[in-house]
Order: sequence, then structure tokens, then C-alpha cells
Amino acid sequence: MPLTKEHINDALSGVSHPDGGDLVSRGCVMNIAVCDSDASVRICYTQGHPEQSQPDRNTLSNMGKFAEQLIRAAAKDNGVDNLGLVIDFVDHAGEVVLKLKSDTKTSADQPRVSEQTPQNKNASGVPGVKHIIAVGAGKGGVGKSTVAINLAVGLARKGHSVGVLDGDIYGPSLPTMLGLEAHDQTVMEGVLQPFLVHGVKSITMGKLVESDKPLIWRGPMAHGAFHQLIERTQWGELDYLIIDLPPGTGDVPLTLAQSVQLSGAVIVCTPQKVAQDDAVRAAKMFESLGVETLGVVENMSFFIGDDGKEYDIFGKGGAQQMAQRLGLPFLGSIPINTALRANMDNGNPTKNFEDATAGGSQLPAALNQLADQLVAQVTLASMSKGSKAPTLSIS
Repeated sequence: MPLTKEHINDALSGVSHPDGGDLVSRGCVMNIAVCDSDASVRICYTQGHPEQSQPDRNTLSNMGKFAEQLIRAAAKDNGVDNLGLVIDFVDHAGEVVLKLKSDTKTSADQPRVSEQTPQNKNASGVPGVKHIIAVGAGKGGVGKSTVAINLAVGLARKGHSVGVLDGDIYGPSLPTMLGLEAHDQTVMEGVLQPFLVHGVKSITMGKLVESDKPLIWRGPMAHGAFHQLIERTQWGELDYLIIDLPPGTGDVPLTLAQSVQLSGAVIVCTPQKVAQDDAVRAAKMFESLGVETLGVVENMSFFIGDDGKEYDIFGKGGAQQMAQRLGLPFLGSIPINTALRANMDNGNPTKNFEDATAGGSQLPAALNQLADQLVAQVTLASMSKGSKAPTLSIS
């Protein structure tokens, strides 16, 4: 029997309210959503008593952790061993004051606990686009663009409509990695028409300027160009728009978070310590901007030689340990091999998903897992925010 919202509601009736009764009988449970092995709960401690003050953070945290134990026990009784769970405590106005999040890659004994800083409410979405996901990194050279493009192609191969925006204004990579050199940018009635290659729509500054000339722009010019790419592109209907950000924590990520409502961010990191340090800064940046980090990807996790053996050149598992330390979901590890390098240099990322052209089965398996894990995290984040979808059971 699948896990249902009724099972979760029954579990929450076991959580006592400090003022008497339990969370359910006092009407504190505002929303329960369940989708396969993911669930979201929204609790208003002051429901029915807006004059009541919120308890301290430790009280809410302890209440949430106990609620999680009961919910996980109910899930296990109904065949769900690895539950992705978000518990939001909200105030009487509906603003999140405390978020507890744990998933299949996070210890149930130590769920991520964070104070929610809502993203700029004046930020708008992109018409026709369901989910906008930023792919960022704390430093350059970690393969952020490679991850963004393969993530977009992987989602498209699973039947989703996907777009990818090259937000790295100063160092655009899409022209090479998607094989756009022979394509000309077209404009219809003042609106940019995206390229359609490898099953994804794409737009890049690299096709709007001469390829061999650097962009020597100050911040405001970069801001304007970035807005033009987002707002003046005819994306059409998309399930996902992947935005490849420039490295670091500078102007463009700040502009993006302040102007566009994001479903979340993906952080790319390599295993070594110096990359982890910068990735932590990127995670803290997104947190300060009110953008949820959907997960961490460990790129160049290991090298696959021509002999088929794995070599841990950079120390496999470092980024995964960092994600666990920060309480962030870990989306997966991507190996590096000669085929991956050649396919991206030749502008044919589709070949990374076929064993015969990807140097074996490890790379396609890793990229498919990455796409699946991201979809699961987006679903969990959407349920936490109260977004509705046909596959959800929402009360």
C-alpha cells in the first residue's frame, strides 16, 4: 500500500503541542503533499491564535525532528524506506520561519535545518517555463558548463521539454559544447529565436558577438545583456530552463536571484579541498539570496582509463562529504574519460549517453542518475512551496 497523506496526518497526531493537544487536533497541519517517495508538510504553530508568539528555534526544531521520526516510521510501514521529506514551519502570514529537509542521501538522524530567507518577491518567472534552475560553482574549471549541458540533454532524453541559457557572459561555452558554430542567430520581431540541438533549446552570448573578441564589460552592461537573453528569447513551453552561471559569487548570480524566481540551484564541485571551499561559499551565497540548493554534483570524480579501470586522481568522494556536512542533497558523481572530453569538444553531448560512444557504461549511468535525482529534488522543493501538479496528492 503506498504512502498517503492520511498516513502522515495520523503520524503527526502523535506530536504534542506545547499548549496542549497535538498538532492535528489543534489544526496546525496546514498542508500535506505526497508524491511517490517524497513528502512535504507545512505546519503553522500559531494557527487559530495569531496573537500567540512563535516558540524559539530549538523548540520548533525538536518538534520537527520528532515529527520526522514518526513520519519515517509510517513511511517504512508502507514500503517507503528512503523518504525525501521537507517540514516547513510557517507563521500566521504563511512565511517560512524554519525548514527541515532530509532526503535519501541525507542522514535521517541529522536532517538539514535552515532558516528560510524568501527569494525576492518582486522577482518574476519566465512565461511558459515551469522550473528555472541555476547551475553554479564557487570557482572556474570544475566543469560547470559540462554538467549544465549534460543535465539539460539528460532531462530532454527523459521526455521533458528543456532549454539551456549560457549565463556565462564573459566565457560562453555553449557554442563549442553544443556544436553551434555553423548556426546563425535569428531574430523575429525583436525576439531571439533559440537554437534547437540535441533535443534542447539554447541561447548564448557567444552567438551574438564575435567569437575571438573578449567582452570587456562593467557590471551594468553584463546585467543588461543577461536580462536580454532571458527576457527577449522565445522559449515557448518548457519544463526546465537550465542556466549555466559564470563561476564565483559575483554580479550575475546576484542579478539572477533578484530578478527571476528560481526553483533552485545546483552546485558543481570537484573532489579536492580547494574546490570544496569555494563550493561552500557558493552554497552560502544561494542561501543568503533565498534560493534553495537542490543538490551538489561531484564532477571529475574519477578517471576511467582506456583499460576500463577507475583512477581517483582528485580524491573521489570529497564533494559528497562536503554535501553531507552542509546537509545538502548529493545528486551524484560524474567520471571523466577521453570520450567525454572528445564529445564535448566536438559539440555532441548526446554521445555521452550511449555506452558505445561514452567509453563504457559508467558515464551514461552517472548522467541518467543525475537527471533523475534532480527531478526528485525539484518535485520535493515544489511540494514544499505548495506548488500543485497532477501527480501530487495535496490537502
